[in-house]
Amino acid sequence: MSLDVKKIRSQFPCLDQKINGKDLIYLDNAASTLKPLKVINALNQHYSKETSNIHRGVHTLSEQGTVKYEESRRTIQKFIGAEFDHEVIFTKGTTDALNLLANSFGDAFLEPGDEILLSTMEHHSNIVPWQLIAEKKGAIIKEVPINKKGEIILDEYKKLLNKRTKMVSIVYISNSLGTINPIKEMIQMAHEVGAYFCVDAAQAVAHKKIDVQELDCDFLAFSGHKIYGPTGIGVLYGKQDLLNQMPPYQGGGDMIDAVSFEKTTYNTLPFKFEAGTPHIAGAICLKDAIDYVTELGLEEIEKYENELLDYATKKIKEIEGITLIGEADQKCSVLAFCLENSHPHDVGTLLDKQGIAVRTGHHCTQPLMKFFNIVASIRASFSIYNTKEEVDTFIEAIKKTKEFL
Repeated sequence: MSLDVKKIRSQFPCLDQKINGKDLIYLDNAASTLKPLKVINALNQHYSKETSNIHRGVHTLSEQGTVKYEESRRTIQKFIGAEFDHEVIFTKGTTDALNLLANSFGDAFLEPGDEILLSTMEHHSNIVPWQLIAEKKGAIIKEVPINKKGEIILDEYKKLLNKRTKMVSIVYISNSLGTINPIKEMIQMAHEVGAYFCVDAAQAVAHKKIDVQELDCDFLAFSGHKIYGPTGIGVLYGKQDLLNQMPPYQGGGDMIDAVSFEKTTYNTLPFKFEAGTPHIAGAICLKDAIDYVTELGLEEIEKYENELLDYATKKIKEIEGITLIGEADQKCSVLAFCLENSHPHDVGTLLDKQGIAVRTGHHCTQPLMKFFNIVASIRASFSIYNTKEEVDTFIEAIKKTKEFL
């Protein structure tokens, strides 16, 4: 079964508008995907008819909300292949999940001299939290290098692994390059020296099927807004035994068992890590987003997006003065490039005048930009509602922009 892209496009109302007099072509999906009616309607339903706090009330709306909230958790458990639903922790997003992990894991496991491995291509959200906890605990950050194609150098990674390595935290798919990293192999190599492994799956979750038990990762994080869901909601997956050993990240309602001024005891998983009133609507509607992707089929999504990427890559290489940033053998959904003698922001602005939304800048990956000796790049990223016709318009717009500049 192939994707019915025309039908898919009709389900995303944001596409039905003009920007600067032109039909919107949205190529900023790596930053945030658009939302289908299924998710929009679910959000509207919650705020219109079902608003209530969860877990604490005995009235009908509270009980209904609690049921839906926990149904979403079980849907996510199934979607990522977790063994238990309480291994799914709701967070504000990938950044929040990684901060939670760095702080709680660091408090429980890190000792002076321990090493944390991060790659050159990591998002700042997978660098800074580890730097903060490393400084606090006396741990050491080591950089896993990449080659000029934008691929992790596995031989160098293997050399860095040793008995002092406590955590490896690596992106599954690079948000700046589209590189698909050999995560399963890297996890196995880390486990051989007794290290734990966290997967930043923010970019991967909407493009590839993920099974945390098959990967055998210890932790995994992703955001709802990258997979057609609401902003402000995300997930941290962790193996049960590790989460049980980690202290709470924040204090407040729902994460407590009993509170007194003499001593406070903490709730069981997953609530130990979900202090305060959560983003209830976001968590509930993340289920609708995941259901939507599941109905389409991730295998079909991956196949279609790869066709788009191959088509766009071939077309853009025909333009003189274009330098592609990242040409890994295994890539997904992202086309990053620079245009000679032009600042990426100028290119992005002129593309916007033609109704085309792309991302320009360092994409929260400044170490990666430094590696490629650039300050910024232009990034077009593709999704299920993009078409080859849009790619053609995009390519012509780049040519016009080049002429103008």
